[in-house]
Amino acid sequence: MAPVARLTTSLLVKGAVRMVVMHPMAAAWLLIAFLAVSVAVILILLHRTRAGTILHERIPDRPRRRLFLAALGFVLTFLGVRLLVLLILFHIGPFGWVVLGGRHIHHLVWGIVLLLLSGYAMVAEIGTAGTPQSLFLGRLISILYGMGAALTLDEYTMWLDIKESTWTFSGRESIDVVVLFAALLALGAWGAPLWTKRPRKRRKRNRNHAPADAHTHRETNSARQNPARE
Repeated sequence: MAPVARLTTSLLVKGAVRMVVMHPMAAAWLLIAFLAVSVAVILILLHRTRAGTILHERIPDRPRRRLFLAALGFVLTFLGVRLLVLLILFHIGPFGWVVLGGRHIHHLVWGIVLLLLSGYAMVAEIGTAGTPQSLFLGRLISILYGMGAALTLDEYTMWLDIKESTWTFSGRESIDVVVLFAALLALGAWGAPLWTKRPRKRRKRNRNHAPADAHTHRETNSARQNPARE
């Protein structure tokens, strides 16, 4: 068993050293296509088959259903990414790493992006209403959250292996991203009233016409009570 394990490890190391590099956009689109197809398959099964009805019957609590969908997206993404990595390491198929400017873009990055987007949607309570559209959005957000968590946790060992660059020139990029995301949160919080329609002032007009309507009503009643005056 030991020689086999060493042989497998050496093959993986050699495969990692000889990095197969695809065109950056091709590799990125491949990952996006995998995620999109996975989401589409899950949503089609939930909305076009009895799977959605069975899910509601077995798990009547809505938060638990969303956790189940997040777990489903997590498992599918983790297995798919692991399979894709093995194919790249053993040079099977036209697969390769995403490299931009000589820097390997890990799928950890895509996971963080998905977590930020889905977390923002959850905080904004998107997909919490009882309409069919809201139900669809809630399911989509749950699946994306599970996928983002899988992509991020798959490279958990990199969390603790990060060089100190916060206060260097290259760390300026982190500050820029933080400022942009804070601006997005502020736009969603304080900028929301700018996008909502204000109700028209109809009550004031009704009040202005109320005395005339009341006066006409009194004249009509008086005419009915005294027909001789007509």
